[in-house]
Amino acid sequence: MNPTYPNKQRFWDWTMALAEISEPGVPYTRRSFSPLFMEGRRWLEQQMQALGLTTSVDAAGNLIGRLEGTDPNAKTIMIGSHSDTVPSGGRFDGIAGVIAGLECIASWKDAGKQLRHSVEIVDYLAEEPSEWGISCVGSRGITGFLTPELLATEHPDTKELLSSALKRVGGDGEQLYKREDVAAAFELHIEQGTVLETERLDVGIVSGIVGILRLNILFEGAAGHAGTTPMDIRRDASVAAARTNYLASEAATRIWKDSGYYLTATCGQTFIHPNASNVVPGKAELVFDIRSDDKATMEAFASELKRIAEESAELANVEVTEFQRMTDTYPVRADTQLMANIRSACDTHNIKAREMPSGAGHDAAFLAHIAPMAMVFVPSKEGVSHRPDEWTTAEQFEKGIAALITAVESFDQLN
Repeated sequence: MNPTYPNKQRFWDWTMALAEISEPGVPYTRRSFSPLFMEGRRWLEQQMQALGLTTSVDAAGNLIGRLEGTDPNAKTIMIGSHSDTVPSGGRFDGIAGVIAGLECIASWKDAGKQLRHSVEIVDYLAEEPSEWGISCVGSRGITGFLTPELLATEHPDTKELLSSALKRVGGDGEQLYKREDVAAAFELHIEQGTVLETERLDVGIVSGIVGILRLNILFEGAAGHAGTTPMDIRRDASVAAARTNYLASEAATRIWKDSGYYLTATCGQTFIHPNASNVVPGKAELVFDIRSDDKATMEAFASELKRIAEESAELANVEVTEFQRMTDTYPVRADTQLMANIRSACDTHNIKAREMPSGAGHDAAFLAHIAPMAMVFVPSKEGVSHRPDEWTTAEQFEKGIAALITAVESFDQLN
């Protein structure tokens, strides 16, 4: 079969058009479950229908455009990502993967090609952490990970349940089911890092997606007057928190280098109580984001972090009253055969590529629990993501889509 090539102007126009559906003055913001999010979905649905796809929203709230294959007994190939954004996000994160799916269909139609497998282009619901604090709602929903406990989560302001919000966008938490008809799941995404740009490569073939462990640590001491509480009798919770954060960074670096696996540890949230300049802090709370492509490495760091926190608390004469797991997802591996398909596709198109782990979470991580999974990365300028200046050129995007199209074709022919 001759290689299929994407239409650069078409997919670029689609990308820019969807990006314009954003909160005025706050580019590029299209939060899941919001009216603008639904407007963006209506636009996507129109493009899907214009390509002859049958559209629907499943029980997990995923927007799906389906093209039937020639073999009614063959399972379904899924291609997709997400159309929601973080506040003041970019034009490519998530969006690129949905547009890439549309371009696959359009390019096959241009070339007069029909696939044996049916193909679904999917806009997974709420990949970014939603206002309910839960990410990957749609991909969780079709893989058995959207639990009743998660659906019962309240919105912090409106108190609306996530289950109710799901119904607002066309889903139904009472009708969720685990997909068993998926032959393979593909996702194209911007790298959100600098590896491809630094090494002047066109495509990243994702070898695996990190697991994410979020830990909440609460130190409790005693608040006191900043001027009248002597240093030697203080029970300053912020001192224990500061020492913990510093030593955690050192420990993560050491474990990463010793283990040979990818590992990052980030304390992105610190809460000090009562948070007044003239009061000794009586409470300090840290939230750690821990990521690795190896579960044992994550657990080794979590154990070390607990030891550091308890030691720091003892030295500061305070207590660790909480050491809580907020989220805990396992790392997953990409399918070796699908990776080989992508590698072969890159060779066909003279695309320079390398294998690499994904340090960010993606919907594909949940899809890996029900089907072979693969991801294609395209470069991000200066590694910028989740910002309005996020950028990938049309030429870089084109190479990623070309690799995706040919890899899917190869899978379709061989399976």
